[in-house]
Amino acid sequence: MQLSLDGGRKGFCYCCCSPDDDAPENSFPLAFPELDQQLQPLPPCHDSQESMQVYKQHCKIAEEYHEVKKEIALLEERKKELIARLEQVEKESMDAAQLAKEYAELTEENRTLKLAQTQCVEQLEKLRIQYQKRQGSS
Repeated sequence: MQLSLDGGRKGFCYCCCSPDDDAPENSFPLAFPELDQQLQPLPPCHDSQESMQVYKQHCKIAEEYHEVKKEIALLEERKKELIARLEQVEKESMDAAQLAKEYAELTEENRTLKLAQTQCVEQLEKLRIQYQKRQGSS
């Protein structure tokens, strides 16, 4: 007699074993407690080699699934770290660009002020000479 124990999942059908007092139904506890209930390997029929093979394959697939989920979580964490690092580098780059722009502006302002100072010194010297000439001619 065949009985579907999969709760509506297609492709999973295990033989119905008569309950055995020595092998309670819970002799195969949830091997993957973090796995959704519908993805849990169903307990096999102990009397069927095929059922045991299907159970072992399902356990192997569930284990691989768990490993892939774990790897995905690690990769997502790494992605977050890299994004944060990229944002920091971009911020530092923008800060550096802003500082370079500010430096260029200040350098230009310094050049302009030095030129103005030179012109003022020259003008002051001319005024001194004119003043001395007036003092000398009086």
